[in-house]
Amino acid sequence: MNTYFFKNVPKAQRAAFRNSYAFQNLKAVQIVSIIFFVLNLLLRLFTIFIPESLTHAANYPEFSFTNWLYLIVTPMFYLTTMLQVNSYRKKHKATGLTTAIVILFSLFLLFSGIMGSFIAMYDPRSNLTLYLVALITVAVTFIMEVEDTIMMTIVAELIFTLILFLSRADPTDVLYNQLTSIIVLTGFYFMSRYFYSYRANHFLQLNEIQRKNIEIEKASDFKNDVLGIVAHDLRNPIAAIESIAMVMELDKLDAETEESLSMIKASCLKARSIVNDLLETARHEGDSHLELHPVILNDSLKNIVNAWTNLTTTQSRIVLSATPQPINVLLNTDKFNRVLDNLISNALKFSKAGDQLDIILTETNGKAQIRVQDYGVGIPAYMLPLIFERFTKAGRSGLNGEKSTGLGLSIAKQIIEKHDGSLKVESEEGRGSTFIIEIPVLS
Repeated sequence: MNTYFFKNVPKAQRAAFRNSYAFQNLKAVQIVSIIFFVLNLLLRLFTIFIPESLTHAANYPEFSFTNWLYLIVTPMFYLTTMLQVNSYRKKHKATGLTTAIVILFSLFLLFSGIMGSFIAMYDPRSNLTLYLVALITVAVTFIMEVEDTIMMTIVAELIFTLILFLSRADPTDVLYNQLTSIIVLTGFYFMSRYFYSYRANHFLQLNEIQRKNIEIEKASDFKNDVLGIVAHDLRNPIAAIESIAMVMELDKLDAETEESLSMIKASCLKARSIVNDLLETARHEGDSHLELHPVILNDSLKNIVNAWTNLTTTQSRIVLSATPQPINVLLNTDKFNRVLDNLISNALKFSKAGDQLDIILTETNGKAQIRVQDYGVGIPAYMLPLIFERFTKAGRSGLNGEKSTGLGLSIAKQIIEKHDGSLKVESEEGRGSTFIIEIPVLS
């Protein structure tokens, strides 16, 4: 923590910090003035209702005078501060009058503490309680610049000296009381500066965090803009390549050329999937509201499995097991199909050719549960907490070298959550993975 015992915060942040703590100071004046007024009112009632034979109030004429002074002056500080608070809320800016009110009120408290010590014993060295309470209250409650703290320390010492002179104390008592006051005020100064340093550091750290957050937001926006532009511009050449491949398929081709065209079309399909992931991330579509419609989930899953089974590139056997009773849910079909496509694609990517992939649909406790279960390489335990993060570092190449963008599972989880559902994973390395989707059943 940087300490500001003999200096203020750097000039670049000084005005902002002053505007920040000015309002806190004004509210503190209001609270302390209420407490101070109530305490003095109770003391006044104490002297009125308790017999003088017990209080001996006549022996302390200064108490009656100062008590009435506090009862009259304290509400003035409260009312003045209230006006300043209203003014600050409109302008959000500290003024010289704000600072003056805080300093005057602080001196007022110190004066009351000094007077309390004199009235109690006529010898402050013997009873510093009220003086110390006033000093600690001011040091801890109010934030002041170093110049204001020095000025207040000097003025407090002058007030103490004046009252000590007027009390006509013995020269020896004057000497020791002055030394006591200097020691106490030195402690007050450093205590005040310490709390100033603490709050200044807190303010500067918050400003730095806010500045970093703004930079991060700008960088994120820039990244999304770039992703959007790149992904959008990639669509046209991918579509052109795919169109040329489809035109070439119309001609009579040999087996080697047909295989090459199949590879081109599969690569285009994968590239288009990556482009869609990038576009969805750039547009924050995962954060938007989805339009949902009633769907029989059994039929949707059957259509998805049939589509994958009919792909010539699919070498694994995909088996759907579903309850005979239709399960009705609210779905955005396009988005939900994309989630299943992503999970099936990942399962095939990390399974050996010919392995079985099970898709199991059940209904439990008012929720439809879909389990996409493979028997491939599984996911290492250290990767499990990371796989649903956007641009996750847990992305791995498939068994045939397929690349990962680190976006698919993150987008899938967001889509399922927009259906008021959940997406979880269970996996054991070497024994396969099971992705579990749960969404509410339509009642």
